[in-house]
Amino acid sequence: MSIEKERKFLSQAEAGGIFSRLKAYTVLSGPGWLQSAITLGGGSLASSLFLGVLAGYSLLWLQPMAIILGIIMLSAISHVTLSTGQSPFNSINDEINPVLGWGWAIATIMANIVWCLPQFSLGTAAVTQNIAPFLNNTGGKVLVCAFLLIGALFIVFAYERGSAGVKFFDVILKIMVGVVVISFFGVVIKLSVTGQANWNKIVTGFIPNFSLLTSPEETYLPFLEKTGEFRSFWENKIVTLQQDVMISAAATAVGINMTFFMPFVLLRRKWGREHRGLAKFDLWTALLIPYVLATSCVVIAAGTQFNGKPESAYDQNGKLHANLEKGYLDLVTTRAKLEWETKEFDSLAPVQQEAILASLPEADMQLAAMLVKRDAFNLANSLESLFDNSLYSQYVFGIGVLGMALSTIIILMTINGHAVCEILGKPHRGPPFLFGALIAGLGALGPFVWKDAAFWLAVPTSILGFTLIPVAYLSFFLLLNSVQVLGKERPRGTSRLLWNIFMLISLVVMGSAAMYVAWNKSWGPIPFGRIALISFGILLLIGHISLRNKKILRKIEGLEMKVKRFSEKLS
Repeated sequence: MSIEKERKFLSQAEAGGIFSRLKAYTVLSGPGWLQSAITLGGGSLASSLFLGVLAGYSLLWLQPMAIILGIIMLSAISHVTLSTGQSPFNSINDEINPVLGWGWAIATIMANIVWCLPQFSLGTAAVTQNIAPFLNNTGGKVLVCAFLLIGALFIVFAYERGSAGVKFFDVILKIMVGVVVISFFGVVIKLSVTGQANWNKIVTGFIPNFSLLTSPEETYLPFLEKTGEFRSFWENKIVTLQQDVMISAAATAVGINMTFFMPFVLLRRKWGREHRGLAKFDLWTALLIPYVLATSCVVIAAGTQFNGKPESAYDQNGKLHANLEKGYLDLVTTRAKLEWETKEFDSLAPVQQEAILASLPEADMQLAAMLVKRDAFNLANSLESLFDNSLYSQYVFGIGVLGMALSTIIILMTINGHAVCEILGKPHRGPPFLFGALIAGLGALGPFVWKDAAFWLAVPTSILGFTLIPVAYLSFFLLLNSVQVLGKERPRGTSRLLWNIFMLISLVVMGSAAMYVAWNKSWGPIPFGRIALISFGILLLIGHISLRNKKILRKIEGLEMKVKRFSEKLS
């Protein structure tokens, strides 16, 4: 459908009433699905898993609330973009702060490149561990990575070609998001049929419960009662983990690259003022519904299989799962050092240390086993008995995880193409766009370098992203209220009041959460988060002064021109 026909279709739908409008919006939806594809990646999977492991069903409300706050901000970006028809990157540089605009773009490129690495690792692991174990060797991993990269490049190339390619791009991403949701939804249906999912508790879990910020989830209480004088240690550990996961969820629901992508996916479609309602509808349906369904299903599955079940950390022979050993040992070692002075414990021979750890009370070891993080493959293995067929459980989860990884790779590469073009000041197509996408495609090295590179790449990138989120959100708030940017398109009256109330809530909750996470992040012994926040604050101040001076100079130049013209008239 051409843009002219699309506008006519929307105009007719608007005149036909609410049901006609909703039907048209459903037919034309697209950008929300793309946002859904990026947010349903490895990060969401890991967060959902740990939420289920840590708190069972009690934190089911957390991710829906976080994504709703994020959608409010994405809706604001959409409104500004469709009202002006211009890139917010330029608007921010010209009206808010050039340091923020450039920081926004640079942080987006860094995030795209770095977060592509673990997505390739996740997709490769899904194939080699779940779907096709015979490929679990170096040659097989190279083959899988090549398949992921070529598949992603093919779809990105189709997107770059124009309107027909964009339609194909939308369809492929919708299918991938659908596969992810159906895969995890099928697991929850099976858990429900077998009576393992407690739906009374599941429904209750969607009611916000902020008491988990200060007290352990009730599952741990019987175990805590048996820990004696070390109860406070375990309570503090559990509460700290609950606080961290709640704050992180609020900070990461909508990443910095998602905010950068939204305007360009709208401009790419040549959408305008008449599409503003469609864009908001698209976010509140195509982003919210798949995200809530998929993440909630993972939380429910993980909560059912792991929460309050220390035995889930062990295999059939009573041996700790290999990928859980480090996390478990860290927990029990920290606990042992409370009983034995740290220096004294560290001075003991390894055999003596192992003996002390093995002699810890059962309740301490059970709590450590419950708190250690699991991954998607632990969950897939735990579902084998549920499905009475290891192949089915492995395929269901493997396909879901592969869909998550591949869809996120495609979107990250697409965003990077847009970001590189925007920085270079080039049209968002052709060689510059494909070059930007290929840079993110370097993530294909992920399965071979991610473990070694994670410390050096992930920490500074995540800190930069968290540092920029609150300032970026503040910029969107200012843009929506700017007469210079929006003119008569700025919301008025009750509409403006509601926009500001909801945006301020999002800004305060998600901005403060992001700042908290950034402030407390370290790069080894270096308090990198604090350094980054303070440094960026100084740069923002410099950028503000520079922009203000430029505006003053432009006004002076304008006055000089007026005086000159006036003088010429007099003469």
